[in-house]
Amino acid sequence: MGKQWPARSFKSGNSIAIRVPAALGIEPNQDWTLEERDGELVLRVKEAPKRKFPIDKVWGIGKHLGLKPIASEDRVLRHRPLLRDEDYTPE
Repeated sequence: MGKQWPARSFKSGNSIAIRVPAALGIEPNQDWTLEERDGELVLRVKEAPKRKFPIDKVWGIGKHLGLKPIASEDRVLRHRPLLRDEDYTPE
């Protein structure tokens, strides 16, 4: 068994909290999973959520297709009149 540190539980809002000694080197604001096994508590750092879209696999995929970035002069938006409350006339 590894090194042991004393700890004490306390009430924090509607939960029970246990302080973790700084000597363990645990970073604040980490998410954890807590599991009970045969009366013992097992803590594990929760894995970071997986990215929804792996952009690193498609980055630069169109280079062989001859695609070019849009030129700044082609990014000009045409002005169009907007329908505002004062301009609105019911039909």
